[in-house]
Amino acid sequence: MADWALITGASRGIGRATAARFRDEGWRVMNVSRHPCSVPDVVNVEVDLSVPGWEATFIPALREGPGQGGGRVCLVHNAARYVHDEALAMEADHFRHVLEVNLVAPAVLNRLVRPLLTDGSSILYVGSTLSEKAVKGIASYVTTKHALVGMMRATCQELVGTQIHTACVCPGFTDTEILREHLGGDAAARASVAARTTFGRIITPEEIADFLYTCANTPVLNGAVLHANLGQVET
Repeated sequence: MADWALITGASRGIGRATAARFRDEGWRVMNVSRHPCSVPDVVNVEVDLSVPGWEATFIPALREGPGQGGGRVCLVHNAARYVHDEALAMEADHFRHVLEVNLVAPAVLNRLVRPLLTDGSSILYVGSTLSEKAVKGIASYVTTKHALVGMMRATCQELVGTQIHTACVCPGFTDTEILREHLGGDAAARASVAARTTFGRIITPEEIADFLYTCANTPVLNGAVLHANLGQVET
């Protein structure tokens, strides 16, 4: 009876590291993403979460994988769109596109996966330091990461009386492709980012993956917003 980790956006960054962590612990892993995950033995369901109707591809894979089990399921909402935009100048279609990936997809996945969540299963949301604060220039990302905390808290209340738990892990500056693209290879900018943590370094994706795995196995964290940022220097 296999345990399954269903991870969105596991083709790179935190998602890929999380896939590797769960696999190393003996879990079966499913990646739900536009691109395949390079971790061996991962089941890849290649869909674009920004395009309505992706469920038609996902549901058969769900039935053939976790649907055959009875073990624990950990659903990790990791995929997110990170684009530069402004709250006072955002086009509706652009915002809807971001919402589809960052919020609508998690809601749809919750509904589809809920019947498979046995005792000890979990739903984990990957938020951000920007789930509880804001910076300019990435309004849709900030807005949806705030909303993800609300979705996690609503999830917690709806799971009352079950043996299923949820939490929102909020990484700080993590050495992912998104951060590297944002910094554009600027060594000085990277050093500046590292200096904004109390440890003077950038978090590795593996550190966040380890924490997510811990959360999957720690029900007492149910309903918690958990910041994993090495302690940010406030200015």
